[in-house]
Amino acid sequence: MRYFEKLFHTVVISMFLGLMSSLAFAADPVKVGFVYVGPVGDHGWTYRHDIGRQQVEEAFGDKVKTSYVESVQYGPDAERVIRMMAKTHDIIFATSFGYMEPMLKVSKEFPNVYFEHATGYKRADNMSTYGLRLYQTRHVQGVIAGLMTKTNKICYVGAYPIPEVIREINTFFMGARSTNPDVEMDIVWVNTWYDPGKESDAAKVLMSQGCDMVAQHTDSPAPMQAAEQQGKFGFGQASDQISFAPKAQLTATIDNWSPYYIRKVQAVIDGNWESEDYFGHMNEGVVMMAPFTNMPDDVRTKAADIMQQISDGNYFAFTGPIKDQNGEIRIPEGKIATDVELNTMDYYVEGITARFPS
Repeated sequence: MRYFEKLFHTVVISMFLGLMSSLAFAADPVKVGFVYVGPVGDHGWTYRHDIGRQQVEEAFGDKVKTSYVESVQYGPDAERVIRMMAKTHDIIFATSFGYMEPMLKVSKEFPNVYFEHATGYKRADNMSTYGLRLYQTRHVQGVIAGLMTKTNKICYVGAYPIPEVIREINTFFMGARSTNPDVEMDIVWVNTWYDPGKESDAAKVLMSQGCDMVAQHTDSPAPMQAAEQQGKFGFGQASDQISFAPKAQLTATIDNWSPYYIRKVQAVIDGNWESEDYFGHMNEGVVMMAPFTNMPDDVRTKAADIMQQISDGNYFAFTGPIKDQNGEIRIPEGKIATDVELNTMDYYVEGITARFPS
């Protein structure tokens, strides 16, 4: 009898300890890290990524614990920050193209950590890539610029000559040319994602050369604010920035990273995370546009029509024939550019006269 009592007590204690262990394990939150290229207060690219981080917290509550490091420079700093995070986190999102090589290197050292790299093209078993088809909204902006310009000179403030930015310069120009074959475009590179002073100065230089439609692929509202000061127009970057230039903003690209972040964190919680290459489309609600403002009704109608066609999958800007500025065919007639071609784009399209950066 005593034997069975001891056995019963042993089983009960084992079950109790197992239950407590399971509860402790279940209570341990998934640690989610974010590496940002700019400050969370840039009101553009990083701001929108941090909105995504906040919505992860809202979605999962105490099941997750998030952290971030902002304004991380490319190179050794990025590698150091990613490695530091990998020691204590379950999944890490690195939110800029220049983090590709550092993240790939660190991912090999931590096979049990999940790595996610934005806008890149190199993957591993424990490293995904993700991006948004922001060229879709940029093309609509080009359509608007072509219709709105009075000088036939539009311009673009670019951060770095990487495929993501080159692609959007091209689609912006093609959008403008689709509605105004006489339009020309100037480009200035500022070699920074976030420096309001440099961004503003670049826009002012371009406007002094006749540009009256200012587009940008940098992260502060400064170029559009400069446009407003001179009575010109511009487009918000990554976020609705109309509060900074209410008379100048025509529309803005709005990046919605939240659905992807929530889905991938859920996969970690569920134990079914997989490496993938995600490229979000306008029709998923992840690539959005701010309201069309400061424009005539006919321009608004045309822009809305193009946007709807893109969202429906009936209009794709990168359909051949597309030539580079040297006249070489890059996308043959009738062919739609592949995602690989879009994510490795290294040329200006025909009609852009600016010298391609070496």
